[in-house]
Amino acid sequence: MNLIISGHHLEVTPALRSYVMNKLERILRHFDQVVDVKVLLTVENQKEKDKRQRAECTVRVKGSDLFAQSSHFDLYAAVDALVDKLDRKVVEHKTRLQSGRFDTPKRDAMVLAQA
Repeated sequence: MNLIISGHHLEVTPALRSYVMNKLERILRHFDQVVDVKVLLTVENQKEKDKRQRAECTVRVKGSDLFAQSSHFDLYAAVDALVDKLDRKVVEHKTRLQSGRFDTPKRDAMVLAQA
């Protein structure tokens, strides 16, 4: 898995980098076919300080790209909410793959021929 953590109007400290990496391990527990993860942490200059810190993540998995973003007044809380959203999306993607909806027609034809 390739992991890219970058900051916009923000310096990504080693503590913040390790926090994000530890949180993203939760996604790998649910789905091990993750190819690439890009995390963008930003601080926006808004007048309202409620949702000024933003975390975005794009996860490339086999078959599609999953995207989530979260905003909060605390960057660590934004990362927590982001990982919760991504975890739900990854589990949903995994169940979709395992449900059998994506079987190839060739395999269905083989099953019918054997019956």
